[in-house]
Amino acid sequence: QRGAELERRFARIQRKRKSRVIAIVHRQEPMGLLGIPVLRYIDLNDAEDVLEAIRTTPASTPIELVLHTPGGLVIPALQIARALKAHPAKSTVYVPHYAMSGGTLIALAADEIVLNKHAVLGPIDPQIAGVPAASLLRLRQEKSADATDDYTLILADVGQMAIDQLKRAARDLLKGTVSDNAAAAVADQLATGRWTHDYPIEAAEARAIGLNVSTNMPAEITELMSLFPDRLSRTSVKFIGANGGLFGLFRPREPAPRPEMRGAPPLSERTPFTGYEPRPGARSFSYGPWNPKDIREQLPPGPSADDIRRRPGR
Repeated sequence: QRGAELERRFARIQRKRKSRVIAIVHRQEPMGLLGIPVLRYIDLNDAEDVLEAIRTTPASTPIELVLHTPGGLVIPALQIARALKAHPAKSTVYVPHYAMSGGTLIALAADEIVLNKHAVLGPIDPQIAGVPAASLLRLRQEKSADATDDYTLILADVGQMAIDQLKRAARDLLKGTVSDNAAAAVADQLATGRWTHDYPIEAAEARAIGLNVSTNMPAEITELMSLFPDRLSRTSVKFIGANGGLFGLFRPREPAPRPEMRGAPPLSERTPFTGYEPRPGARSFSYGPWNPKDIREQLPPGPSADDIRRRPGR
């Protein structure tokens, strides 16, 4: 019944607005007989579905993308954003509640971003093994190389590459929407760790940093959210297919496996450092969300450079 109502609602909105409506909605959904809540995020399956929706949209038809997500993995977020950017007709991203991290990256590709009252975007700074890349860079600057283990230095190096990649991607997605100087400024503010990764950016602040944001949220978009989560399916993406019918209603899927980090040295062989140490196996590069369980208990401060020099054999 809910699926049928979703299909009717999507079709009604598309007829009224003469557009292709796509929704990416991630909420805690009960899984299995025990009803254990699982937090959904942008994954490769989402990218596959959204790319198909965009590919089958006529070049002259505007795309209206409804985003409700805490973020997700790098590759699918960039795939969706680039596909949206390449669509010839106007693209609009609607954020009824929040589109953090990778969701914000997708929003940057739109010609217009529409936020509901108190809806928020978020920073797109990359997380390396569950730790903000910007924090790893600051750690590398503040501690001598002798006082920092090789694994941390490697993570900091990856963090620098990740930040550079994110800044470049954000600038490319904003081309044509804002000036080149404004695009560079927005990319720098969102990708370099100016804020914590969960910092909420409301419409006024988003406009202040240079984004094309309005608050003219259509009532039918807000009402659409009342039909989620859709427990009839395991897909997060909904759209009316080229031949009619709501795509994704009864499409079973398995959750995307979490990539493993291999080759990390045993904890006993690493020099402790001040702060939090990521657990081997944490996602190495994501826009969030990252699981607090990926973070080990705080370790004692590592030895100073003088302590290391006084060690036997040095």
